[in-house]
Amino acid sequence: MPQRRVVIVGGVAGGASCAARLRRMDEHAEIFIFERSGYVSFANCGLPYYLGGVITQRSKLLVATPERFRDILNIEVRTRQEVRAIDRNAKTIEVANVDTGRSSTESYDVLVLAPGASPIRPPLPGIDLPGVFTLRNLEDTDAIHHWSTHQEAERAVVVGGGYIGLEMTENLSRRGLEVTLLEAGDQLMLPFDPEMVTPVNQELRRNGVDLLLSKPAAAFEPGPGGTLTVLTHGSERFSADLVVLAAGVRPDVALACAAGIELGTTGGIRVDDQMRTSDPNIFAVGDAVEVRDCVTGSPALIPLAGPASRQGRVAADVIAGRDARFRGVQGTAVVGVFDLTLGMTGANEKTLRRCGIAYRKSYNHAMHHAGYYPGAQAIALKMLYAPKDGRLLGAQAVGRAGVDKRIDVIAMAIQKGGTVFDLEEAELCYAPQYGSAKDPVNLAGFVAGNTLRGDVQTVGWDDWIARTNNGEPMPFVLDVRPAALAAVASVPGAVNIPLGELRARLGELPRDREIWVHCGIGQTSYFATRMLRQHGFENVHNISGGITSFHMLPDTNRDVHLDRG
Repeated sequence: MPQRRVVIVGGVAGGASCAARLRRMDEHAEIFIFERSGYVSFANCGLPYYLGGVITQRSKLLVATPERFRDILNIEVRTRQEVRAIDRNAKTIEVANVDTGRSSTESYDVLVLAPGASPIRPPLPGIDLPGVFTLRNLEDTDAIHHWSTHQEAERAVVVGGGYIGLEMTENLSRRGLEVTLLEAGDQLMLPFDPEMVTPVNQELRRNGVDLLLSKPAAAFEPGPGGTLTVLTHGSERFSADLVVLAAGVRPDVALACAAGIELGTTGGIRVDDQMRTSDPNIFAVGDAVEVRDCVTGSPALIPLAGPASRQGRVAADVIAGRDARFRGVQGTAVVGVFDLTLGMTGANEKTLRRCGIAYRKSYNHAMHHAGYYPGAQAIALKMLYAPKDGRLLGAQAVGRAGVDKRIDVIAMAIQKGGTVFDLEEAELCYAPQYGSAKDPVNLAGFVAGNTLRGDVQTVGWDDWIARTNNGEPMPFVLDVRPAALAAVASVPGAVNIPLGELRARLGELPRDREIWVHCGIGQTSYFATRMLRQHGFENVHNISGGITSFHMLPDTNRDVHLDRG
C-alpha cells in the first residue's frame, strides 16, 4: 500500500476513533490530527459529572493523550492548532497556532473533517458577560469549575432542558447549588414525546430544582459582587452566581462551507454511506455531518458519541481500501436525572407524523424485575410500531431501574427490522433479581401483538382528551379497579365496577355507546375488554397504560384533572 498523508481535523469521538482505526488498518500511512483545543481525546459526556464531583479526578476524563497517540499508534497530534482554510485544488490546509496566531500550510492526500457541533449562543443582551458559560470541552469545564469555586457559587441558572441542561442541573444541584432550569419550550427533552418527560419534571422538582417551562431567557445583566441576573421574556428576574447555556448545538460547518463542500438540507455536511463528502478526497464524521435516519429514511442531525465513533471507523476502513458502509442512525440515547433514567431509540410520534408514516402506539408499566423480589421498580415503556406488519418504529422508557437494558434490546430489534411479534418471542435473562419470566420487553410485544391480531382495540388518553376538548360525543368510561383505589384517584365521569363484580353487573353497561375501559396499568382492563366482547359488547376499547399513563399527561395538554378523594 503506497504511503499517504492523512490529515484529520478534530479529535474526540469521531476524529480520534478514525485515526486509531486507520493506524490498525494501515501501518504505513502518515496520520496527523489537528485539534484547536488543548485536548485531543477526552470524555466529553463525563464533563458534567466532573463538575458535580461524581468524577473526582480530572485526569480520568482524558481518554488518550498526544503522547499516547505518538508512542502507541505513531500518530502525530497537534493541539491548540486551528485549521482555518482548505485549498481543495492544492490539497492543503491553513493552520493557525491558537496561542501565537502564527500560520502554516500543510498538505494532505486525504482529509477527514471532525469539527463536531458548537453550543448555540443566541444573540441575547449580556450573553458574553463573565459567569455565562457553555460546555463543550475541558477548557469550558475548567472555566466553570474555577468560576464556581472562586465565586463560592450558591445559585445557578441553567438555560435549556436537553441532555446537557439536565445533566448540568443535576450535578450543580448535587454540588449544593440552588438551581433554576429555564426551558423555552413547553417540554424538556424534545426527542421524547411529552408524556414520557412528565416524570422527569416531577423528579427535578422533588429534588428542589425550580423548573420553569415556556420561559425563554431574554437577557443577562451584571449584578453586585460578580453575580448575574437572568431576565425572561415575561420580565421575570432570576439571580445567579453562575449561568450555563444549554440551548442545544448546531453542526460546526464553517470550514467545510468556506471550502465549497456541500451541505445537506439539515445544515450538516452531506456525506455518502462511506462518509465521503462532495469532494472525493475529503471525508467527514461526527456531529457536523448529516446522517440518514434508519427508521424514517430522512436526513437528520443526531449528535451522539456512539454514531460519531462508528462513522470514524467506517471512514478509516474506506481510506484503507475496505468497502465499509455506515448504515445510518436511529437515535438510541439515555440520560439520568437524579434517581430517574430516561431512554429512547428510533422515532417519536412527532417525527412519524412529520414524515407521514402510519403508526400505532402502546404503553405498559411493568416492574424491572420480579415484583416479589425486594426493590422492584416500575418502567413506563411506550412503543411505536407499524399498523400493517408490526414493524418496530421506536420506543421510549422512563423509570428508576432497568430502563437502559430494555431500550438496548428494542434498539437491536429495530436495527434488525424486528416486529412486535419478535418481542413476544424474545428470550431474555431471567432470575428474580434481574427480570421476570415475562420481561417488560415481552409484555410490550404482547400488548401490541394483541392489538394487531384483533384481540383488543386500544385507545390512548390523548384520544379522550381530544374528545373532551373538541366537544365530541364521549364514550362510557369504565374503571375496573378495586373500589378503594378508584376512591383515591379517578378520572372524571368514569364509572367504577371492579373486575370481580363485572360479570354480575353487565346490565349496568350501555350497549349503544362506546365503552372505554381502564385500570391501573392496562392489564386488568384488558381482561375486562376480552370478557365484554365475548358477552356481546362489540364497541369496547382498552385505554393503553391505564390511569398510570393518565398521570403522565402534561398539564398543558389537558383541561381536566384527577378528582382526588
